[in-house]
Formats: sequence, C-alpha cells, structure tokens
Amino acid sequence: MADDSRTENSDAFGSYAAIGDSFTEGVGDLGPDGRFVGWADRFAVLLADRMPEHTFRYANLAVRGRLLDQIVEEQVPRARELAPDLVTFCAGGNDIIRPGSDPDDVAERFERAVADLTGSVGTVMVTTGFDTRDVPVLRHLRGKIATYTAHVRAIADRYDCPVLDLWSLRSVQDRRAWDSDRLHLSPEGHTRVALRAAQVLGLDVPADPDQPWPPLPPRGALEVRRDDIQWAREYLVPWIGRRLRGESSGDHVAAKRPDLLPL
Repeated sequence: MADDSRTENSDAFGSYAAIGDSFTEGVGDLGPDGRFVGWADRFAVLLADRMPEHTFRYANLAVRGRLLDQIVEEQVPRARELAPDLVTFCAGGNDIIRPGSDPDDVAERFERAVADLTGSVGTVMVTTGFDTRDVPVLRHLRGKIATYTAHVRAIADRYDCPVLDLWSLRSVQDRRAWDSDRLHLSPEGHTRVALRAAQVLGLDVPADPDQPWPPLPPRGALEVRRDDIQWAREYLVPWIGRRLRGESSGDHVAAKRPDLLPL
C-alpha cells in the first residue's frame, strides 16, 4: 500500500503546482474577492508558512470541468515546464462519472501522465476519489469510483508517490463538508482536505482534518424531500442540460494562477 503519511522533509518544497479540475481549482470555496480559493490554495499557504517570507512559489493550473485527457494536454506540459518541487495531480473524476466510462481505461491514461510528470518534477502527490455512498447523484457510481481509487493507489506504489487519500477522510462524508450543489466541497471541506494534504507530507497542522463535526438536530422526511427538490431544480437539471448540450462549466475559463508566483 502506498504510504500516505510520509515524513518527508517538506522544507525542501520551495515551489508547488496544482493540476486538476474543479476540485483543485477550488469551486465551492468562494473568497471575499469573488475568486475561488480551495484546498490547493490553502495547502500552498501551509507550505509557504515553513519558508522565508515571499520565497515560496505557487501555481494553480486547474480548470473546472476538465476531463483527464484535457488535463494531460493542457496542464501536464505546463507543470513540466514550470518544474516545481511538488505537484498535486487530481484527475479522472469527471471521466468516471460519465455514462459508459471504464475506470480501468481511465487509470491506464492516468498512469501514463504520472510517469511523464515524475520524470520532470520533484514529487508528485496523487489524489484518490471520495466515498460517495451518501452523495445522491453519485451514490450509484460508488463501485466505479472505488475501482479507480484502487488503481490510483497502485500507481502511487509503482511511482513512489505520496497519496492524498480522500476515500478514508471520514469528515468529508458529512453534508456540511459539501457545497449546496452537493458536487463540490464547502470552504470547511476544502480546509479539511488541505490539512490532510499537509499531514501526508509530514507537516504539523493547526487542526485535525478528521475532527468530528458538532451534532446536528434531526431532520424530518418532509424537510429532506424539500431540500432534494430544490437541489434538483437548482443544480441537477442545469447539470444534465449542460451534458446534453455538450457544454462544460469550464468553457472559456482559464487557469487562475498559471505561473509560479510568490505567496
């Protein structure tokens, strides 16, 4: 099993580039300036805090809606060009949720990209999928996501990559860890993932990412149904519409931080 609790000398990470889709871009975690923040930005701050001021450099190449092949074509070459000390690579989720997709095939393409990256950058951290047993629109895909997650861990073994294991992060299975669209993390969810990523590299973190949430008052069946109807009207129907039209939420969206800039 790949070691996802490493004690690497994280002081050696003077630069970091994040590649991926909406999860890594930070959708669901809107900052005060109207731009998405997200776990990767928060993780970068934790890394920067260990370096002399303004010496740590960070790029976020992720764009919402991107499929694996798009990430490999658009972001992986840029990450290789930047040649940072650390890359986080989360991709394939949008492929897996598409009807008829094959997690074995997606994993083969993911592995080729990992092999490409590990030959050019210092360390590549790979990310597993979430356990979707309690996510209404994705619950039926749990088996495919679990299969892909197993592949990602095996690939990490072969290329000696640290693993950000989201499947085992129980705190993000709470509905408060998710945005109102139920597909992206809330600010607190992104924060917990950032803390876990720092733990993977052996950093001391200011809070336990798996700390239990405060108890919630019980919800009646009528309240749950009303919330489900509102969610379907506001998020599910538009999401299905985009799929039918062949559109992506990331159309005409560029990477928010395409260069390695000081934090």
